[in-house]
Amino acid sequence: HIHMYIHTNTCIYTYTYTYICTYIHTYIHTYIHTYIYTYIHTCIHTYTHTYTHKHIHTHIHTYIYIHIHTYMYIHVHTYIYIHIHIHIRTYTYTCIHTYIYIHMIIHIHTHIHTYRHTYMHTDTYIHINTYITSVSA
Repeated sequence: HIHMYIHTNTCIYTYTYTYICTYIHTYIHTYIHTYIYTYIHTCIHTYTHTYTHKHIHTHIHTYIYIHIHTYMYIHVHTYIYIHIHIHIRTYTYTCIHTYIYIHMIIHIHTHIHTYRHTYMHTDTYIHINTYITSVSA
């Protein structure tokens, strides 16, 4: 998926994002799942902002996202999950930004519960998170 666009305007850019999510989930589930996911996203965003003082600001945003997710899950679990998330963000910016994000998660989880209350729990979590960021206004 490659999305590229060039946008030019003469206004102050203000972005307001409000996210409200309420999630209530109850289940009894047993499954074995193997999941391999690769996602590459490149986005180039360029716009020119002109103030009344004839200053020209150019914003170039390059976004490369490589996500490799290997997921092996053996799970016998009963839970009630309630999640409320409120996120409000407002910003105005003009900059040149180069952003490279590499994210890798390897998660192996095993949970065995017998009627004699014997537990076997193995949780291996490897998280590699690399940022290469360059911002200049």
